[in-house]
Amino acid sequence: MKKTVTLVLILFNAFLWMGCTMKHQAELILFNGKIYSVDKNNNCFEAMAVAQGKIMGTGTSSTILKKYAGVPSIDLGGKTVYPGFIDAHCHFLGYAMNQQFVDLNGCHSFDEVLERLKSRLPLHPGAWLTGRGWDQNLWAVREFPGKAQLDQLFPKNPVVLIRVDGHSVLCNQEALNRSGIGFSHAFKRGEVGVRNGQLTGILSETAADSMRARIPLPVPSQQQALILQAQQKCFAVGLCMVSDAGIDAGEVELIRSLQESGMLHLRVYAMLNPTPENMKVYIGKGPLLTDKLFVRSIKLYADGSLGSRTALLKKPYTDDPLISGIRVIEPDSARTICALALQNGYQVNTHCIGDSAVRLMLEIYAGLLKGKNELRWRIEHAQVVDPADFHWFGDYSIIPSVQATHATSDMNWAIERLGAGRLKGAYAYKTLLQQNGWLPNGTDFPIENISPLLTFYAAVARQDLDGLPPTGFMAENALTREEALRSITIWAAKAGFSEKENGSLEPGKNADFVILDGDIMTLPLAAIPSVKVIATYIDGVKVH
Repeated sequence: MKKTVTLVLILFNAFLWMGCTMKHQAELILFNGKIYSVDKNNNCFEAMAVAQGKIMGTGTSSTILKKYAGVPSIDLGGKTVYPGFIDAHCHFLGYAMNQQFVDLNGCHSFDEVLERLKSRLPLHPGAWLTGRGWDQNLWAVREFPGKAQLDQLFPKNPVVLIRVDGHSVLCNQEALNRSGIGFSHAFKRGEVGVRNGQLTGILSETAADSMRARIPLPVPSQQQALILQAQQKCFAVGLCMVSDAGIDAGEVELIRSLQESGMLHLRVYAMLNPTPENMKVYIGKGPLLTDKLFVRSIKLYADGSLGSRTALLKKPYTDDPLISGIRVIEPDSARTICALALQNGYQVNTHCIGDSAVRLMLEIYAGLLKGKNELRWRIEHAQVVDPADFHWFGDYSIIPSVQATHATSDMNWAIERLGAGRLKGAYAYKTLLQQNGWLPNGTDFPIENISPLLTFYAAVARQDLDGLPPTGFMAENALTREEALRSITIWAAKAGFSEKENGSLEPGKNADFVILDGDIMTLPLAAIPSVKVIATYIDGVKVH
């Protein structure tokens, strides 16, 4: 009997010892680094364990290595790790499809635009020639170009050149002929450019959209290849999730099929255009939520862009006192769509650049939201806000969704459009942050550079890549580094209702993270644009 009791005690103690010394199995361990968790206390850790696509634990290197066993184990060698970056507002599919176009970004004259187009010669008669990225604000004479030279160079080819912001296009006569757009077309005043009784070839807003819809789409296999190519470019800059601001049912299904086939690993928050088909296929049935696809928001456009002078302002443009911009959506239509969204559990995200457009949508939102709430309806861009209107964001829990690089891209000419007084309420990211205590940030790519590190830099430094202006553009509205990091991680996740799964490195969350070769939280500001992404992981799997 004594021998039996002794044996039981020995076995019991052995099991206790094994329980104390047995390591949990991990699929990946990172140690000897600096891991920014972006949790509520902004903790930093040395090590992290991952299994089954989730974060198992974080802590010191000795603690994690003692508690977990895993192959591979990565010695970070002091390198920094951040939550996978999230772009709160971009045009991912547009970016993908634009890869087939002539790149006109950075052209410093219309002659340079023409030279890039000539590189596509010879063209088959009737073939479409499309480019994107021109910006007259970079030219010596900051005026919209005309179509005369396009008519001379490409008389038998329809040519459509999309401005950098997507709100205006320049097209030649052949493109106008094919589209049927002319003097009698029923567009709003100012949407079809006319000078001295002749069409200039410039189309804006709805007219521009009508022309862009005429551009032939690539065949499905080409579309797939372009999307996967765009995905790799996202991974290369550390993006693990994007919010595509304005897509349709067919495009959502394409994304979904690529994700289900295992080819598209990028997480996508889809903002639906308010078309009848989208209403029928998705909105009326409630949100569609998977691990990587989130369909629960509607994208509206209240106005155009400042660069095209189609942003809707309360008072006329300082550099063109005859115009105040274009209202893209009628108030009654906006109210109807917003009410439908509220009824079906959808978020509303409205493009508002000018102060008049911002006020219009704030009032419409407020009429439905009634007060503080958790619906997270958003004003996309919130670029020019009348100081008297900032309080609406906080009063009704309306979220300003901004893009920090817009400030540094526009700063050299924005004062010409707005004047010094009105500029005080523009690109006011710190003031907007204070309304609700959080602020999602994005790039609006392909309008701006795709890199979230440049978003971080612009938000903190308020300078361009040449370090100008030396003291920062309207530096009182700069974000701290902590705020800027949260704006491209946990706050960007929160803007899409996924902060419980994404946006920070905490146990139980998706193991989406990025390893950088420099610490953006401590480096001199001027060094941040040169920081490189070493690796990007989604669900604990290396994708770049």
